[in-house]
Amino acid sequence: MKSPTKTTTASPCGQKPGLGRMLAALCLPLLCAGALAEPKAPALEAYGADPTQTSVSGLSSGAYMAVQLQVAYSKDIVGAGVIAGGPYYCAANNIAYASLCMGQVPFFPPNPAIMAGFAKDFARARKIDPLSHLADDRVYVFSGTEDKIQRQPAVDATVAFLEQVGVKPQNLKYVNDFPAGHAVIAPGQGNDCAANESPYISHCEVGDKGHEQSYDQAGALLQQIYGPLSAAADKPRGQIVAFDQRAYANSATSMADTGYLYVPQSCSEAGAGCKVHVALHGCAQSAESVGDRFYTEAGYNRWADSNHMLVLYPQVNPSASRPYNPKGCWDWWGYSGSHYAYKSAPQMKAIMQMVYRLTQAPTGN
Repeated sequence: MKSPTKTTTASPCGQKPGLGRMLAALCLPLLCAGALAEPKAPALEAYGADPTQTSVSGLSSGAYMAVQLQVAYSKDIVGAGVIAGGPYYCAANNIAYASLCMGQVPFFPPNPAIMAGFAKDFARARKIDPLSHLADDRVYVFSGTEDKIQRQPAVDATVAFLEQVGVKPQNLKYVNDFPAGHAVIAPGQGNDCAANESPYISHCEVGDKGHEQSYDQAGALLQQIYGPLSAAADKPRGQIVAFDQRAYANSATSMADTGYLYVPQSCSEAGAGCKVHVALHGCAQSAESVGDRFYTEAGYNRWADSNHMLVLYPQVNPSASRPYNPKGCWDWWGYSGSHYAYKSAPQMKAIMQMVYRLTQAPTGN
C-alpha cells in the first residue's frame, strides 16, 4: 500500500515551511498592514463648470480661509460666506496673535485697518489679486451671540476689514443677532442652537414667537452671493465623490489624502456649466474627525441639487508635527509657510487648482 503523499504548503511569503515559520512574525504584520490600508481615491474629474461662478464659504478656520481666498483670488471668486471668522492676515504669521484674532482678549479686538494695510501692500507687491476686484463681490458674514470660540468683536472686525478693502456695503450682509454658538446652522441637524461643540453643526429657530422657522444658513449665504435661487431640494439626490487630494497638495500642507465633491445629477452631464462652491470645514470638523457629517449635513447639497452647483469639500487633517496642526485647522496663522495668505500659499493654491480642474471640459466631450 502506498504511503500517503505529504503536501507541502508555501508560507505567506512564498518560502518553504521551515523558513516560513521563522519569518512569520515579520511577514504577517506586513500582510495585515497591506490588507488594512485604504485604497487610494480616484483622480478628481473634470465637469466643464463655469469658471466665472466660483464662490467659497467656511466655518471657523474654514471662514478664515474663505476670507483669504476671497481676498487673494478676488479675480476668480465672486463671493464668500464667512461663518465665525476673523479678518484677513489677522495673525500676521504669528500664532501668538490667535487669541486676539478670535476676540478672546478683553477690550482688544483685531484692528481691521492694520489688516487692510497688509492686504493693500500685498496687492501692490502682486502677492494677491488687485483689491479692485472686490468691488463687485458679494459677502455673507455670520456671528452667533452665544459663540464662545470666535467672539463677536473679532467678527465685527472682519466686516470692517471687508469694507476697508473695497467690498461695497450693499454687497455685504452681516447676521449677528441669532443666539447661536460656534457652528454651521442647518435645519434639523446637529446640536441645539447655542452649542459650541462637535460636530459644530446646529439647528436654530428664528422669527417671532409662534411663527418660528428653521434658519437655513447654506441657503442664506448662497443667495447673498448669487442672488435669488430655486428652492432647495427636499433631499439631495446627487452623488458624493471621493477624490485624491495628493495630486494637489503633499502631506506637509496638513491636507488629507482624500477630498470630497458633491455632484448633482444635472452637473454630471457634459457641458452643464455648473457653478462651483467651495465649502470649508472648521477645526476638528474634517472627515477624519466627524465622518461624513460636514459634507452631508451642512445644508449645501440640497441647494446645489436645484441650482446646478458643484460643491467642493477640501479636507485638512490634524497633524502632530511637520506641520503642527493638532486640531486639523485650515492655515490662517502660518504653519504651512510664511506665505500662507498669498496666492502662492500651498493650501489656497491646491484648492484653486481643484476648482480649475472642475472647470475643464470632460475628456471625450
